[in-house]
Amino acid sequence: MSTDNAANSSGGSATESAETDERHKNARQNVVAVDGDDNELEIVNRLDAHMGDGIRHRAFTALIFDEDDNILLAQRSPTKRLWDTYWDGTVASHPEPGQSQEEATRQRLEEELGISPNQYDDLRVTDKFEYKRYYPQEGVEHEVCSVLKLTLTDKSLDPVEEEVGGVMWVPYERLHENPRWYRQLRLCPWFEIAMRRDFE
Repeated sequence: MSTDNAANSSGGSATESAETDERHKNARQNVVAVDGDDNELEIVNRLDAHMGDGIRHRAFTALIFDEDDNILLAQRSPTKRLWDTYWDGTVASHPEPGQSQEEATRQRLEEELGISPNQYDDLRVTDKFEYKRYYPQEGVEHEVCSVLKLTLTDKSLDPVEEEVGGVMWVPYERLHENPRWYRQLRLCPWFEIAMRRDFE
């Protein structure tokens, strides 16, 4: 496992944020705090985990492909607190306490994009890495992130507006090898790391 770090800073109190901004339902959710080897330490408040210097916690990013090796990029909704309007590949979130990465991925695919399990049969974990990135004035991601992949045999989508700002299919290898062609797309840091590691 490798560690990717960035050195910036961001302050704030989860309690204060929860009180002043009730829009963020994350304040009422929990995530699993872990050590560098992804061993569970404790259950922590999701907003606390993303404030100040952050609390390292378990996460995942799921990369969705079609049968021609195009990847489905999903733009994060502008209502999201961290990395709003950035492009992700394809969904990213946190497993709930007691939930496997595969179960969490299936849940988020259905909740965000309307993708049901009968549209794929090859969901698998392919990588795992630790990273830390600050989002100026808003918070931080410090995660041990599992990468999952699957191939859609049925590309029907039903994106949920409050989660997804837009979607597009992009040739995966070309996206990696020619970043200047996609300069207008701001990519989420965890996706960029996952893609870079995929081609190492």
